[in-house]
Amino acid sequence: MTNLDQRVFVAGHRGMVGAALVRELQRRGYRNVLTRSHTELDLENQNQVHRFFSTTPVDVVYLAAAKVGGILANQNHPVDFLYHNLMIQCNVIRAAYAAGVRKLLFLGSSCIYPREASQPIREDALLTGPLEATNEPYAIAKIAGLKLCEAYQREHGARFICAMPTNLYGPHDNYDLHSSHVLPALIRKFHEGREASQDSVTLWGTGTPLREFLYVDDLAQACLMLMESPSAEGIYNIGAGQDLSIADLARVVAQVVGFQGAVVYDTSKPDGTPRKLLDSSRVRALGWKPEISLHHGVTLAYGHFLREQAGQPLPVA
Repeated sequence: MTNLDQRVFVAGHRGMVGAALVRELQRRGYRNVLTRSHTELDLENQNQVHRFFSTTPVDVVYLAAAKVGGILANQNHPVDFLYHNLMIQCNVIRAAYAAGVRKLLFLGSSCIYPREASQPIREDALLTGPLEATNEPYAIAKIAGLKLCEAYQREHGARFICAMPTNLYGPHDNYDLHSSHVLPALIRKFHEGREASQDSVTLWGTGTPLREFLYVDDLAQACLMLMESPSAEGIYNIGAGQDLSIADLARVVAQVVGFQGAVVYDTSKPDGTPRKLLDSSRVRALGWKPEISLHHGVTLAYGHFLREQAGQPLPVA
């Protein structure tokens, strides 16, 4: 039986994933959910992180804090994606173990897998081939965090679990066209195209890459299920179970947003990995499955985007 009084620290609670985790913890009745803003606790500062864990009783950690971004951001700022994520992960994982934290969930990403991995991608595909060059710095950082969790489990018996989600979207997403992922970028581009009565919107690449998308609240449910399971260990892929082309995704988003112009593809820009569909059979075997369809999820996400544009509050952690 789950102890709803255990002290749960969510690192990165103001991000999309962290906020969803806090919402789900509160929905399930957890009474001691701990959060810290960046001004209260700089996760890149080793001394601050160790001081926090040595002075604040914590039973469970969800490590959702990370520097994230799309192809353009990864290409332009590889140092940021590699260095900052390594610092956050190493500090939190090491300090949590030193303080006696009994269970930790590390949030990774599907980009850890090789560019040409067999589809759907199983967890054992890790490190079997070269990574996709456009997000290699972020992927290497996440692989390091995953391997650190595995090392603590193997050497010290720590219950440190790793969740590898597919492409996520939902409340608190990033809609900055210079650093966002594809789905929020499409929402913003089509919205601005509609508002400006544009005849067309130009998208990067060919539109042919296949991607899988999961609403972030579905991920949060999977994460809590893993942490509440007495038998969960190792790496778990978490995906929707089906993918679609970027061109098909663009049609879904355009329909939801109400953009009726043409879609033009700039084939001089990179596509990224040709296909990235996760095999999520490990987590599904524990009883989880996504509840929110893509069309419904995009509709919800567009509503959140409009509220953000209007300066209205979103669901907060």
